Amino acid sequence: MVSWDNLETVFLDMDGTLLDLHFDTHFWLEHLPRRYAEQFGISPAQARAKILPMIQAERGSLNWYCTDYWSERLAVNIAALKAEVRDRIAYRPHVTDFLGQIRKAGMNCVIVTNCHPDPLALKLEVTGLDRYVDSIVSSHDLGKPKEATDFWFDLQARAPYDPATTLMVDDSIPVLESALSAGISQCLAILAPDSTLAPLQAHPAIPSISHFSEILPLPHRTGPIR
Repeated sequence: MVSWDNLETVFLDMDGTLLDLHFDTHFWLEHLPRRYAEQFGISPAQARAKILPMIQAERGSLNWYCTDYWSERLAVNIAALKAEVRDRIAYRPHVTDFLGQIRKAGMNCVIVTNCHPDPLALKLEVTGLDRYVDSIVSSHDLGKPKEATDFWFDLQARAPYDPATTLMVDDSIPVLESALSAGISQCLAILAPDSTLAPLQAHPAIPSISHFSEILPLPHRTGPIR
């Protein structure tokens, strides 16, 4: 499933890969409409009918992920509202074990996320996830989402890597397809990003797992180690 001997760099998505996507799903589908309804004196159903089509129209763009954009567009404080449900921020199963073995193997481990810096800071505060990786790059730092093929070329300035010796793990098939088109040699899909929802359908051409336990323990590496 993964050729570990050939790897020097592991790029990891955060939401839905390392952290349970339930936090984000609950926020956008339940908490935000409820609080928006309270603020503007409408029903939650009316709020959802207004907000969700607006969000879907931005799917795949940087705006889709941008806290500042949605705060301005909806006239609410998205960062403050997310903090109200911070208790739902949680690791996915077996993540810390996986990250520990990546570090022990000497591979460069980088979180590459579309998460906006404000909720990113909140999630790091709650989880301490930054302690397990070498660096974190947000697509907002580069001005384009991971879905854009150019993102992976611009990423070289923040986290230099050799595409031939890099693995990207993500729960988004469009992101993984973008990474593959940019020359990243190995990609792995996460099929169970949200602990409260049914697993996603596997992609016919991209290897996939539901949980990191399926690839633990990592095999002994014979390739280069930093």
